Amino acid sequence: MGLSLDLFLTASRDIETTQYRFLSELKVVRQAFSDNVVYPHLGALVSLYDNLKTLLADLDRARGAMPGEISHIDPETLGLAYTNKFLQEDHMGSLEEIITWALPYIQDTIEEGRTIYEFVDKHMVLEEVGIIPAYVEEGYVLVPDRKSKQLHVLQYQLSIFTGKDENYRSLKTTHIRALESGEVVRDPSSIKLQLVSDNKDLPNPATFSFVTDLDFPFESTMLPIAKRKLMRHLYLQQGSA
Repeated sequence: MGLSLDLFLTASRDIETTQYRFLSELKVVRQAFSDNVVYPHLGALVSLYDNLKTLLADLDRARGAMPGEISHIDPETLGLAYTNKFLQEDHMGSLEEIITWALPYIQDTIEEGRTIYEFVDKHMVLEEVGIIPAYVEEGYVLVPDRKSKQLHVLQYQLSIFTGKDENYRSLKTTHIRALESGEVVRDPSSIKLQLVSDNKDLPNPATFSFVTDLDFPFESTMLPIAKRKLMRHLYLQQGSA
């Protein structure tokens, strides 16, 4: 089950057991942060924290969403009325108790993850390679992996989609190749020229390169933080265009 909403929704069965399981799962996350592994744990924790805050603030809505049993037919609306056996008042009290108890633990752990995130973000310098064209929705990004002594070359695509109240952005990357240890020091400009030669569909691609001395895990820390930093940079570029 892990650290999920389900863990809390079954809390009334045994609060002490739920607390033990929660602390056990949280220990796994904290160990990951100690190993400088940020994702997917940080994102999952933030999502869980937000969901629990919403649930705590509106338990009436949570009660209405829970499954129940048919008790009778409403004679006025001819609709089915339900008796919610799962979420009786004693369960509501248990749910409130376990959520209120757990939120500070989750918040403290989120801060641990954010501290690592901010440290990595601060120590990853994003550089533009050559002249950046007006069209930056597609291009390349070079991200070093100091732990395995590789330089990863990725093609990115920036997408914008509209939600109910605002626009959302996502950055999709496709791995092109990994340059081994001796090639990591290659000039990014020469790598860009090779990419242009390989892909005629992007004759003047926006190309960016990250510079860092950190040797943190690549897939779970360096790459996702690099992608978020690049997306912020592209957003600012589009806003100033």
